[in-house]
Amino acid sequence: MDSINPRLLHGEPLSLARLQRLSDEQLMACLREGQGDALVVLFDRYQKLVLSIALKIVHDPGEAEDVTQIVFLDVFRAVAQFDPGKGNTKVWLMQYAYHRAINRRQHLQGREFYKSMELEEVDTRTVEAHPTFGLSSPEAKALVRESMSALSEEQRSVIEMASYEGLTMREIAERTGDSFVNVRHHYYRGLQRLRSLISGEGDEKSRAQRGKCA
Repeated sequence: MDSINPRLLHGEPLSLARLQRLSDEQLMACLREGQGDALVVLFDRYQKLVLSIALKIVHDPGEAEDVTQIVFLDVFRAVAQFDPGKGNTKVWLMQYAYHRAINRRQHLQGREFYKSMELEEVDTRTVEAHPTFGLSSPEAKALVRESMSALSEEQRSVIEMASYEGLTMREIAERTGDSFVNVRHHYYRGLQRLRSLISGEGDEKSRAQRGKCA
């Protein structure tokens, strides 16, 4: 990291390349001295972290992005209050992200925003953590492809749009012209069926059912 005292620069702006070599605390000092590009560097470093915190709290990508923009605007406005002796820049940003996201969630709850959303979403991290969903081998990939082919066309289409394109349930509904309720139904029933097939539970149930009918 460069050793720079911004107060010795006499208002001369540093290049973006030079700013990128500074520590977080040095960037905050530069920002305090009016060098706006320092905020650009901080944004590049911590935008994903702030966004992830906001998303976990507000549960909506668009709202989380708005919170992220507000957090960095807050940093720009309140940079004079930053005291490195009370905590580092990363912690300061995380605190802003947490409080701004909580405030935003409370605001959205007051507007009954979440009544139109599915709050009990399947935890996709659980799906991704399944050994066969990690796609770590050709056999696993083949198993997922085979299992996907066993789903209904609606289930398969919704899961592909959600998993590969990152679309929300409402965006999928708008694209397909189907209702939000139907899209959500196809998604969760499809995921349930997919898990069952990959884990082998679906085959066991089918065999048991055939045994009862024999």
